[in-house]
Amino acid sequence: MPNLFAWKLTILGVVTLWLGMAFVEIRPLPDWHEGVLVVALPPPGLNGDAAFELELVSLFAHHLKVKLKSVILEDPQVEPALLARRVHFSATGMRQRSDSTLKFSPVFQTLSEQIICQGSTPKRLNAWPEGLNVEVVEASAQAQALAEISQRFPRLSWTETNEQSSSTLLQQVAEGHLSCTVANEEQLALVRNYYPQLGNSVDLNSPSPLAWGFAADGDAELFQQATLFIKGIQQDGSLNHLLDRHYGHSERLEPIDVSTFKQNAQTILPQFKEYFQQAAAETGFDWALLAALAYQESHWNPLATSFTNVRGMMMLTEGTASRMKVVDRLNAKESIAAGARYLKMLKDALPARINEKERTWMALAAYNQGMGHLEDARVLAAQSGLNPDIWADVRKVMPLLSRPVFFENSKYGQARGGEAVILVETVRLYQEMLQPKPEQKRLFIFDYLAYY
Repeated sequence: MPNLFAWKLTILGVVTLWLGMAFVEIRPLPDWHEGVLVVALPPPGLNGDAAFELELVSLFAHHLKVKLKSVILEDPQVEPALLARRVHFSATGMRQRSDSTLKFSPVFQTLSEQIICQGSTPKRLNAWPEGLNVEVVEASAQAQALAEISQRFPRLSWTETNEQSSSTLLQQVAEGHLSCTVANEEQLALVRNYYPQLGNSVDLNSPSPLAWGFAADGDAELFQQATLFIKGIQQDGSLNHLLDRHYGHSERLEPIDVSTFKQNAQTILPQFKEYFQQAAAETGFDWALLAALAYQESHWNPLATSFTNVRGMMMLTEGTASRMKVVDRLNAKESIAAGARYLKMLKDALPARINEKERTWMALAAYNQGMGHLEDARVLAAQSGLNPDIWADVRKVMPLLSRPVFFENSKYGQARGGEAVILVETVRLYQEMLQPKPEQKRLFIFDYLAYY
């Protein structure tokens, strides 16, 4: 008996010590006025949402002049984290709803929710086959959309999981491991670029208005600041530019282009990857950007030649090759290095006030049509009340340079501006497809403590 009693005391002591350590380690949520804003963000994945949400909330943190501390949470973890005061708010793109426990910022994006199945997706929800199950993430916008329409379509059944993300469920459908799932239009468009075999989808007619989520009795001043911030970026156009930056290029390629690209990336690209990496190290560009540009130009064919005598992996003109001191345009290593140097020269010629990414995309447009035509487009953008330092605005007017009413009044004359726009957007997408897939991480509501 004494030994048993001692054993119980030992267990009790260990538990008490563990609880004590837990209370020591679980620090209270810091006051954001003191310079730390703790925000829930979605895990990285193929759908791009994490990058968009991070940039959006980073802008808000900058607006508040505070340091951002992110907590990566899956959808089922978000609301408990809010109610337990482990985060100041959620920037995971929550579906706005009437809820006594939560309150929501103004909507920053409204997306349709679409159901998709492996093979052929049934065309009508009111004739949904018995036994065809749909799997979605628990507590996600997709689960809420299904719940909203469930009374109208009682044959539509679904299960909810807390072990997957929306992008991994889409991946499982594409690979034939899952019957059906639901994703919003942007998630589906982006994932289709990696899995062109995904077929047609059906709109649920229950769009998701996405917003930031706050505890209903949370900090009123922070909620007000978030409300003013989102309304402000809606009014000044910053939100549209941000959305375009992350999603504007997602539907540029046809499925056959994607399939060919993926095959060539496995069979041809490895022969030249070292050259792209060397050129990237010399110029500061991402090697995947240079490889994407080369694919758009020549499909990684070092002997490519156009009817206008533009030649080589990077399709250099004679003038550009001479300017970059190229001896042999058909030498892949030489062509890649010269193309990278030329792109950097174009980028460096743009005003330094322009955002780094915006300058890169504009440089790509100049690579295609020349710096003079890019400048004509920037002037036209300014004359149209748009921002000449934002690619999303410049690309709106660049195709107009093929029309006499516009190019006759421009400094450098007629240009195939639409071709430049297609090149930039396609290169952006190819670059994204060449990037390594981020590892899915599962962090829980106390994980933000690791950031301190």
